[in-house]
Amino acid sequence: MTLYFPSIFNDVIGPVMRGPSSSHCAASLRVGRLARDLMNGQIDEVLIEFDPHGSLAATHASQGSDMGLFGGLLGWEAHDERLPHAVREFHDAGLKAHIKIIEYGAVHPNTYRITLQSQAGSHQLTALSTGGGMVEITEIDGAAVSIAGDGFETLVYVSDNEEAVVERIREIFSADQFRLCRGKGACFIEIKAREFPADDVCGAVRAMPEVVDIKKLAPVLPVLSRPGVTVPFITCKEMLEYNGRKARALWEHAVFYESTRAGLSESGVIDKMAGIVRLMRDSIQNGIAGTRYDDRILGYQSGGFKQQMTNRRLLDGGMLNHMVLYVTAMMEMKSAMGVIVAAPTAGSCGTLPGACLGAADFLDLDETEIARALLAAGLIGVFIAAGSTFAAEDAGCQAECGAASGMAAAALVTLARGTVRQAVGASSMALQNILGLVCDPVANRVEVPCLGKNVLAVSNALSAANMALAGFDQVIPLDEVIAAMDAVGRSIPSQLRCTAQGGLSVTPASKAIMQRLKTQV
Repeated sequence: MTLYFPSIFNDVIGPVMRGPSSSHCAASLRVGRLARDLMNGQIDEVLIEFDPHGSLAATHASQGSDMGLFGGLLGWEAHDERLPHAVREFHDAGLKAHIKIIEYGAVHPNTYRITLQSQAGSHQLTALSTGGGMVEITEIDGAAVSIAGDGFETLVYVSDNEEAVVERIREIFSADQFRLCRGKGACFIEIKAREFPADDVCGAVRAMPEVVDIKKLAPVLPVLSRPGVTVPFITCKEMLEYNGRKARALWEHAVFYESTRAGLSESGVIDKMAGIVRLMRDSIQNGIAGTRYDDRILGYQSGGFKQQMTNRRLLDGGMLNHMVLYVTAMMEMKSAMGVIVAAPTAGSCGTLPGACLGAADFLDLDETEIARALLAAGLIGVFIAAGSTFAAEDAGCQAECGAASGMAAAALVTLARGTVRQAVGASSMALQNILGLVCDPVANRVEVPCLGKNVLAVSNALSAANMALAGFDQVIPLDEVIAAMDAVGRSIPSQLRCTAQGGLSVTPASKAIMQRLKTQV
């Protein structure tokens, strides 16, 4: 079995997107893009089925799954400005869509079962949203697969799966990652590479009498996987042991890790993160300037907060208020369908940029310092992604705002020029402080109590960073805290894991808000 090594730019900081939830909007859009490719871009009708025991049955409309999926089926990007109108534009294009809630034994709370039809034929796929915008196609036409959208996938459908036929096709493609997939009534060969085969090669294969069709599924992630890739470490313990020999800063370890994982130059990794810093800054500035969107609970509040800061009417005039202002602005941009960076998710998108940019601006630090801090945070996120999850549907809000708080704590220590051990100690303490945080969105929107939990997360990160810089003992190593977080999260009742079936989600006020929003739409 091939081990999966998370990428900072795939799994942790990103995608660049619009919408309230990365596990709903960005993930469903990526699923839609892959489904569109499976149909060669020709779709007449689609059936989407959600299991009633999962999270999507209750949240697919209000948290943006429908919007993202239809946008993906139309071939759009996750940051496309047309996304709020994707459902309408899908129907306006003359395409038919049916959404059914039906029990089919889905094993994951974010499961999509999609049947697509066109005049050329039909296909079915099962896909999972695994957190933070990451996806996995687990089944195509009844055949088990594992497609994450991190490579160029060529599917060669064959009528004869005899070994001689398969070997002939293997020889023509000369592929390292080559697998025969058998489903109910369908058989295809999956070829994964870092580019599609040349047209003449596909032409030679298509000419074989046993070949029925060839499908090309383009990657949907920014960083591609490579066969035989290795990484220098995948746990915090391994990184600390490595650091004992190299004595690098945490951000330098992050650059080395991502460079090895992604096949990018170290300068390319830094430049890519600097670009993300600029996107985050634009989102915050636009949020403070003012946002508006009808289908939301909270209005524009960051402007009022800034005014009270200016008038010295708030209790603390220091760094924390800069962070809270930036968190609020970013969350308002998300709720207004503006462009944001999921870090590690859209639901927690305010914490990390709020902490990094808020502290950096207060300290008058430059873009390079912020990029390094984000890289340090990204490496903590790699350890979390490898040992747990960013999906609230799996582990509650501790997997989103909790993870973001742990990442932000390391980033703040990095801005303060702290040591590697201080940074990971801060992450450990921040995560310890936030274990058990539930996900109970009011009115099925990712706004309340999400804004407050992002503010809580950034406040916790600042406190944990200062504790670490002052030499406080973390007591529990970060890897063990991540394992505990995972165990705690999976023991949280499903009603409190982003299903809108418990906690604040079912209060009378929440139900009244839901009804009001339905009425005005």
